Parts: sequence; C-alpha cells; structure tokens
Amino acid sequence: MFLFVAVSTVHAQASQECAMKYNLFKQKAITKKYAEAKPDLEYLIANCPKLSVNIYKYGAKVAEKSQDPDLAKRIYETRLVNFPDKGAAKAHSDYATYLINNKLASDAEVFAILQKAYTISPKEMSVKNIFRYFKAVTEQNKDSNPQLVFDTYDDVIESVQEKLDDYNVKIAKLQAKEEAGTIDAKEKKLLNAYTINSTSLGKVEGGLDAMISEIATCERLIPIYSRDFEANKTDGVWLKRAVSRMYNKGCQSDPLFEKLAVAYADVTQSADAFNFVAGIMDRNGDSSGAASMRKKAFDLETDPLKKARLKLREAQGSSGSRARALANEALRYNPNMGKAYLFIASLYAKSANSCGTDEFEKRMVYVAALNKAQKAARVDPGCGAGRYISNYKRNIPSKKLIFQKGLASGSSHKIGCWIGETVRIP
Repeated sequence: MFLFVAVSTVHAQASQECAMKYNLFKQKAITKKYAEAKPDLEYLIANCPKLSVNIYKYGAKVAEKSQDPDLAKRIYETRLVNFPDKGAAKAHSDYATYLINNKLASDAEVFAILQKAYTISPKEMSVKNIFRYFKAVTEQNKDSNPQLVFDTYDDVIESVQEKLDDYNVKIAKLQAKEEAGTIDAKEKKLLNAYTINSTSLGKVEGGLDAMISEIATCERLIPIYSRDFEANKTDGVWLKRAVSRMYNKGCQSDPLFEKLAVAYADVTQSADAFNFVAGIMDRNGDSSGAASMRKKAFDLETDPLKKARLKLREAQGSSGSRARALANEALRYNPNMGKAYLFIASLYAKSANSCGTDEFEKRMVYVAALNKAQKAARVDPGCGAGRYISNYKRNIPSKKLIFQKGLASGSSHKIGCWIGETVRIP
C-alpha cells in the first residue's frame, strides 16, 4: 500500500512538472524566445514525450531558429513515434523543407521523406513539396511508366480538390458574414488564412499540368489507354481517370473516348459517367437522348458542388448566351465556383471582336471579362484567376483611348451583341 501511494505521488509530481515545463516552453516559443525555450523543450522530449503534439510543432521552430539539426531530427522522429496519426504528412513535408533549406540531405533522402508524406495525404504537403515530389516522379517514370505519373497526378489533384472544396464552403460562409457586417476578429483571421491557403493550393493543378504536358497528349494517351483497357475495364477509378484525362486534353473525337466513357457508365452507374455519355450522344447527333441522359445524371447527383460541376461541363460544350446561362445555373448550386466565372469571362473575351464596332467598344468587352475574373478571384481564391486578370487588364481601353472618345472614367457603358452587360469605363 505504501509503495502504491509513493509511486502515485511520484507520478503526480512528474505530471505537474511536465505541465509546468510545457506552459513555460509554450509561452517562450510563442513570444519567440527560442534560446530560453530550448532547455524546456529538451526536458519535455526526454520526460513528457506524449504530453502534447504542440511540443513538436513549436519545437520544430525552436530547433530551426537555434540552428540545431540534431534537435530538429530528434523532434521529427520523436513526434512520429508518439503522435503517428496527428499531422504526420505535414510533419514529413515540413522536415523535408527544413533539410532542403539547410542543405542537410541528398535529393534521394528528401524524396524518401516526401514519399512518406504523399502516401499519407498529398493535400497536407506544402505546394512547393508537391511540385518537388511530382517533378521527381515525372522525371523518373515519364518514359518507363507514364501511367504511374498519371496516377500520381490524379491522387494529388483529387486530394487537393477536396481541400479546395472545403475552403470554398468555409470562405463562402465567412464572406457572407463579412458582407453583412457580422464577422468578428477571429473569423477575419480565419478568412484571411483560408484565402491564402486556397490561393496557394489553386496553383497546383496548373503547375502539375505544365510538368506533364509533354506526356499527357492524345498521341501518347490513346496508345496507353488502348493497351491497358482490357485489364482495367471493370475498374471504376481507372476508367474515371482515363475518361477525365482524355476529356481535359481534348481527345473526345477518338473512338476510344466513347469506349472508355460507356464502360465507365456501365461499371459505376454514376452521375459523372452519365454526363460524359451525354456529351458523346450530343456529338453523335442524338440531342434528345443527350438531354435525357444529362437529366438522369443531374437528378442522380445530390452534392451541390458536384451538381455545379456537371452544369459547368455542359456549359463548356455550348457557346454564347446558352453557355453563359448554363454557367449561371452552375453558380446557383455553388455561388463561389470561380471556374464558372472564369468560363463566362473567357466567353466574353472570345467575343471581343464581334461585340464592338471600333477599338474602344471591343476593348470594353475585356472590362466585362475582367469583372468576372475578379469576382472569381474574390469568391474562390484557389481557382487560378490571376493569369486571366493579368491578360484582361492588358486589353482594356487605355486612358488615351477613353479621352479620344470624349468619355469619362467611371461612367457606364452598355456592351452590345449577346453579352448585353453594362459596365463602368475604367
């Protein structure tokens, strides 16, 4: 009995000491007193390694600022032992960044760590490390195993899209509060953080596309998918990715696309698959069947974000006012769908020469396009609106042109033809 009480007392004292050291350490780390925090950190790692994952989150910064690579390694390894399920992918990615920045590891060693992060959760990796990892995979496999490159691309994009969708919903709610004037200081910080993170993640798809543009062409995709179809004709994931990639790369005219899409629909019976089949029916002249198939796909889908994507895909197969109407339908299901605004912007830009009688009127069409692109950037920071905005800004009327027309900046201008929008002269 005496021994039990003594042991319990020792444990209680140790627990109190851990809590005290932890609070001291955390306060010093937060206030950037890294040198003072280091002894407390050493104590916590040695005596209280399971107390809190924050020991390692703050500890990584202490090790970095102390320029102590041995401590950084110990923090990284001890964290994974004691908290293997709490942010492990980010821990791997962050440690890889630390090694790179301090030139402490070879490319092969860094790749091995990034491989661990990717295996757990690509969306928790930093954008730079996603690019770094994917570039290595592409260089190693583009000739010998391009399918592995495509699979890696799809894993990353699907994972990142989930994260972007999550940010999209959160940003929409906070922006509504901001517009209503009911947002508090904490929520403003969250909105800013979500906007920054979404913008950063939004660069992934375009960056990865650029890396595999050499191998993701119809000329290369068609032989690969033709070769592998028989072995994968009942694999819904493989079929979805193959159909999506051929669609995105403009390979729909090849008979293989129809073969893949029909198999995808047969295997998955999904809204996404039926929508692809509807597009094929349209191209084959069966507009009535296509409309029926699209309705089937749309009614089957219950997720409003996915409903919006189906409408946008339909819009992308149309033109002019019909395409805009479909894109606006997409926005009814997801008002923060930046890609729908960008699509409308691109429709306007393509019509610039036909929607004006002189240079001024034609350039004013780009003002309407710019407005849509800027709206896209505001509501959906991860949609990649930046390059559209830059392009449209280069094409709006100059101050000199506005002066020559005898018009005033800020006055309204009605754009003609099918666009029919009133915009402000810049």
